Amino acid sequence: MKRAALLVAIAAVTPAVLSAQQQDTYDYWRPQRDMIRHGQQAVLMCNGLFTGERSLEQVFDQELAFLAQPVGTPRGGDYVVDWDREAVAIGASGGTPIMRAAYREGIGCVIMAPDQTFEDINELPELVMPAPEGNPEQIAWPDGDLVDGIAITPGVDGEALQAASNWAFDRESPEQVTLSLMVVHEGRIIHERYAPGVDVSTKTRTWSTAKSIAVTLIGMLVDEGKLELDAPLGFEWLPEALSPEQDPRNEITLRHVLNMASGLESVDNRGLEYAIGSGMSYWAGASSMTGALSRPLVREPGTVWDYENYDTLLGVYAMKLALGDTQTYAEFPRRRLLDRIGMRNTLLSTDRFGDFILSSQVYTNARDLARFGLLYLNGGVWNGERLISEEWIDFTRTPAPATADTGNFYGGQWWLVPDGRTDVPKTAYSTAGNRGQYVIVVPDHDLVIVRRGLDYGRQGFDRWDLTREVLKAFDRVSDER
Repeated sequence: MKRAALLVAIAAVTPAVLSAQQQDTYDYWRPQRDMIRHGQQAVLMCNGLFTGERSLEQVFDQELAFLAQPVGTPRGGDYVVDWDREAVAIGASGGTPIMRAAYREGIGCVIMAPDQTFEDINELPELVMPAPEGNPEQIAWPDGDLVDGIAITPGVDGEALQAASNWAFDRESPEQVTLSLMVVHEGRIIHERYAPGVDVSTKTRTWSTAKSIAVTLIGMLVDEGKLELDAPLGFEWLPEALSPEQDPRNEITLRHVLNMASGLESVDNRGLEYAIGSGMSYWAGASSMTGALSRPLVREPGTVWDYENYDTLLGVYAMKLALGDTQTYAEFPRRRLLDRIGMRNTLLSTDRFGDFILSSQVYTNARDLARFGLLYLNGGVWNGERLISEEWIDFTRTPAPATADTGNFYGGQWWLVPDGRTDVPKTAYSTAGNRGQYVIVVPDHDLVIVRRGLDYGRQGFDRWDLTREVLKAFDRVSDER
C-alpha cells in the first residue's frame, strides 16, 4: 500500500513542477562571459584603431555600440591603448582577467590569452608578404581603384537608384547604421556612398561574410582535387576516442560542414554565444581548431541545419591539412584569391596559433567586397583566368538539403532567396555578416550590391528588401531586354 501511494504521489507531480525544479536561475557561465566581453572590446578597439584607422571617438561611437557595457569612454577608463605597440588592453587587475589584442602585419589584430601580456606580442603570428605590383590609384577598376567618374548605366533610373540609397542610409531604426553602399552594374560602379567619417579606404569587420570567402578558398582546392566534397573529413577528432576508427564523426563530409549540417553539438546558439564555443577563440585566445574538433555528434550528419561558426572552421581546417605546411597555408588566401582580384585592402585574421578565423575575423572595405561579388557574378573568371569553377559556384548556390522544409534559404556558406520571397529574383544570393555586412549577387541584372553597416541592438537590416529597392531602378532595363 505504501509503495502504491508513493507511485500515485509521483504521478501527481506535473511536468511543469518538474521543469520548475530543474530550471537553472544562476548564470554559471558569467565569469567566462565577462572575460569574453573584455576580449570582444579588445579586438574591436584594436582593429578599429589600427586596422580601420578610426579615431577613439569613432570606435566608441560605432564599433563598441554593439557591446552592452563597454569599458570606459573615449576620455578614459579601465583600458590601455599602447600606440607604439599597436595594442589594446581591457580591464583592471583583480577579478575578470585583463584581455589584450595586438595588431600584426598582414593579419590584423590577434586576441591574446588571459595569461599573456604586451611582452608576448612578438610571439603572435604575422604575415609578411610584398604588396602586389602597381599603385591601385593608377590601376583601373576593378583591378584597382582608378574610376573615371561614376555614371548611371543607360536605361537605369537614377532617381530610383538614389531613392534606394536613401532607403539604406535613412533608417527609421537608429540601431541600423549604414556605413557604405555600392552598386556595380555590368562591372561598372554606378553608385557609391559613404557615411560621414567613412571613405573608400575604411576597413571594418566582415563578421560572417568571411564564411563566403572561406568557401571560395576551399572550393579552389576541391577544383584541384586536393579536397573532396563528399569524402569523410578524415580528422583526428578530440577528445581522442578509445577506438578512433569507430568514432561516428568519421562520417562527416566537407559538404555537411559547408551546408551547416554537420550533426555536431550546437555551441554557438541558445544563449551561449558569448560564453562557450567559438566565442572562446574569437575573443578569449583559445585555439579555434581545438574547439572546432571537440564537439560530439548528436544527430545524423546532413539531416538538420544548425548555423555554427565551428562548422566553417572545420572546412578551414580541411583546407589547412590539404595545403600541407603552415607557410603555404598562411600565404594561400593572398596568392590564390586576394592579390589576383585586387583585394589589397583585405586582412584575414588568425587566432594566436596562426589558424585563420575565416568564419568571421576578416577586415576589408566596400570596394574589395564588390570585387569579390564580381568574381561570382562573372562565373569564377577574372581577367580571362578561371579562379573557381562554375560547378563550385553552383554548389554554393544550391539549397542545403537540410533546409528543404524551412524555405531553402541557405546553400554552401552563401544565403539564398527563401521560398516565400517573391519580390526579388530567385537566382540572387548573398553573403551575410553580423551588424549588416552584405554582398548581394543578382545574375539576372548583372548586378552586385554591397552594404556595410555597424548595426547594433536589434539590428534587422533586410538585404532582400535592399535588393528589391535597388531593382526598382532596373525595371526599364529588364523590360528592354
